[in-house]
Amino acid sequence: MLVYIIKFFLSAFIILIVTEISKKDGVLGGLIKSLPLVSLISFVFVYIETKDIEKVRLLSTSTFWFVIPTLPMFLIFPWLLGLKLGFWVSFSISIIVLTICYLITSFILGKLGILV
Repeated sequence: MLVYIIKFFLSAFIILIVTEISKKDGVLGGLIKSLPLVSLISFVFVYIETKDIEKVRLLSTSTFWFVIPTLPMFLIFPWLLGLKLGFWVSFSISIIVLTICYLITSFILGKLGILV
């Protein structure tokens, strides 16, 4: 139970820090957010809880491949905001694009046998 509490507060703390810093300095907030903190912390917790190197290896590999389809969203979202479509419309379109990119990536990776 202690591990769950630690994970909960660590996750909340990271989100708190990023949002508070982003209010004052968007570039610094983006830099901190782009750090693979969640991935690194996840690797550690998966290993501590399972001692299964194969699970950590699969998590690392799948994280790499699923970062790629997120990249278009980070270009489309600010572009849509610049078109003055409003936050929620821009956000919604970006999430739809992200979902389509994830589906395409999953399909391709499955066909290539990279991730099963």
